[in-house]
Amino acid sequence: MENKYIDKTHTYGRLWMFVTLLVFLSVPTMICAHLGVKPELAKIAKGLATVALVFYPTAVIEVITYTPLLGTGGTYLGFVTGNITNLKMPVALSSMESAKVDANSDEGEVISTISIAVSSIVTTAIIAIFVLLFRPILSGITGEGSVLAPAFQQVTPALFGALCASYLAKHWKISILPIVLLCVVLIFKGDLAIGILIPVGIVVSLLGAHIMFKKGWVGQK
Repeated sequence: MENKYIDKTHTYGRLWMFVTLLVFLSVPTMICAHLGVKPELAKIAKGLATVALVFYPTAVIEVITYTPLLGTGGTYLGFVTGNITNLKMPVALSSMESAKVDANSDEGEVISTISIAVSSIVTTAIIAIFVLLFRPILSGITGEGSVLAPAFQQVTPALFGALCASYLAKHWKISILPIVLLCVVLIFKGDLAIGILIPVGIVVSLLGAHIMFKKGWVGQK
């Protein structure tokens, strides 16, 4: 039954990933067709060259590092709906933490998938409602002259800070190495993208936890 579920998840997941890719590509294609223009390949290549070296490897690394935490269904849902780092990952981890299940368990697979699905629906509904409600005053709230503008710039740090606090309190030993390493990296490269920092932090955390477990410093009574 479990293998059947995973196989179906992969089948439908790949299908919707392909459909989503077609939808993304159809928007610029229809715009070009409507305006009667044809982008020059040389200019497209030049534009891609400035971002491909960062975003393409990051995309591969995110799949490798996020999949064990999100599960099969959660991974497909997360990458189709987007905003994994800021929303889907915290939601899945928080839900599994509340249910006291492991990410690589059958229960974790189900809870991760459900939480990400609910998050996607709720997020879409909330965004649609509040975009309509706040449209007349949004520029005044988030503009540079607004007293609330600094708060909107700290949404992601506040989200991850609240999420990490409980994990750091429970597993402070294994958190020392990744925190120290990432702080050193940020000292010398303060503008490094979050999409790179998080996968690097995950890999370092896993390696550090494995070494500390082998040494008997954690996980053994």
